[in-house]
Amino acid sequence: MEFDVIVVGAGLAGLVATVEVANAGKRVLLLDQEPEASLGGQAWWSFGGLFLVDSPEQRRLGIKDSKELAWQDWMGSAGFDREDDEDYWGRRWAEAYVSFAAGEKRAWLHEMGVRFFPVVGWAERGGYLAEGHGNSVPRFHIVWGTGPGLVEPFERRVREHLKNGLVTYLPRHQVDQLIESGDAIIGVKGSILVPSTAARGEASSREVIGDFEYHAKAVVVTSGGIGGNHDLIRKNWPSRLGKPPKHMLSGVPAHVDGRMLAITEEAGGRIVNRDRMWHYTEGIKNWDPIWNKHGIRILPGPSSIWLDAEGRRFPAPNFPGFDTLGTLEAIQRTGYSYSWFILTQKMIEREFALSGSEQNPDLTGKSIKKVLSRVLPGAPAPVQAFMDKGEDFVIADNIADLVKGMNDLTEERLLDLENIERQIQARDREMDNKFTKDLQITALRGARQYIGDKLIRVAAPHKILDKKNGPLIAVRLNIVSRKTLGGLQTDLSGRVLDSSSKVIQGLYAAGEVSGFGGGGLHGYRALEGTFLGGCLFSGRAVGRALAEE
Repeated sequence: MEFDVIVVGAGLAGLVATVEVANAGKRVLLLDQEPEASLGGQAWWSFGGLFLVDSPEQRRLGIKDSKELAWQDWMGSAGFDREDDEDYWGRRWAEAYVSFAAGEKRAWLHEMGVRFFPVVGWAERGGYLAEGHGNSVPRFHIVWGTGPGLVEPFERRVREHLKNGLVTYLPRHQVDQLIESGDAIIGVKGSILVPSTAARGEASSREVIGDFEYHAKAVVVTSGGIGGNHDLIRKNWPSRLGKPPKHMLSGVPAHVDGRMLAITEEAGGRIVNRDRMWHYTEGIKNWDPIWNKHGIRILPGPSSIWLDAEGRRFPAPNFPGFDTLGTLEAIQRTGYSYSWFILTQKMIEREFALSGSEQNPDLTGKSIKKVLSRVLPGAPAPVQAFMDKGEDFVIADNIADLVKGMNDLTEERLLDLENIERQIQARDREMDNKFTKDLQITALRGARQYIGDKLIRVAAPHKILDKKNGPLIAVRLNIVSRKTLGGLQTDLSGRVLDSSSKVIQGLYAAGEVSGFGGGGLHGYRALEGTFLGGCLFSGRAVGRALAEE
């Protein structure tokens, strides 16, 4: 047999699994339908955030974290309620992952050459009770170099194994079928696609110029989720989140379409937790798109006023950065698939960041000088570019002109000036004292107790309608499709299970296609920094399991 292992999908999980197997001296065939320019998959586009527990970076900032606190937060977010069936392996993967994040994860990555930005971010702040959803402390560790900085050490090791003959990499090879023999998977069949010069993220041709068939002792599926397939998202959309959005932007390219999920299911693999998914609520249309309906997520600080499509302020704890899916549910129940931020120039200068490696050239390029420039007056350059060229921004010197511009943007005339002005005036009156009944103001003042937020993330509390803080800015926010939280059910070695919970011999899965492990280690909600980490952890687990066999 020419290969020991076939890995289907050259994203982060696939690269990690390939490296682990090849490090053990075994021969790996790495297949991907996209051109070589897309090596690294969605991880390359990411902000590079990783969930770590009780790290040196946290301790230096005075953050007291622990495995016990992290597990409390994880369970409060996951809400596992199918533990005798669909959640059985997901919960076990979650326990193993939190132990990994509190243990060897950082040291392993550090040995690989990965370094971290010193300020730890505070994502998914929750806003409920101690045992509810959210991170009790900041845990979002940004890789120095963002997504490309995380992909690089694994890509480099794959290329080293290409040279020594342990890895064969074939882009433009689209798997169409898993080959079965008895109760085992022994290989793959598929189509060779025409060579493509498409850049990373761009749509590539599906013209077939040949076919292929390869056999191996094991096949690992690491093909990602369904974020680029809006029809499939709507088909699986859970009723608890309201009706499926009529309009969505895409946070991933179109080739993230779930093909291999269906192909693996046809071969007997069990898909669980189809109704669990993760989409962002703070999306803006990319003024310089790379793929169709290309959306960019705003990473907001906690100060912006968040209004629904008809101009009503969302109730607590639907504040920026607190509960992604809670706010998604609130938005969808309005009957509209968009909402609004209203903020000031002072807020946008301090609080707006954009997710993605390409939107953070300072961090991606590892430029200390450019990072330090973030503290200078003015919005960061990528944010300013959206203010100047993006279709979702309205800027005005007064609230009347702002609301007029918002209505002109949608042409639906849903917003009433008097209603919006009243709500903002009421909020501004709460700024006269250091104490308040407005929980969003309490939250933003609390955030500034954390030195990382006070230095670079949260603007000093101020009145929105005070002209010295202007101009005023409104941002139309769209739903951005992103992650699949359910997937192929696997045991702790990444072996795919069938509908009877039996192992399918020779078939493994890792990354998003497996719900990042077990068919859904996140449960219903994520704590952020856990998607890339799930790819790393599940890819490593599968690779090491195969290396030991």
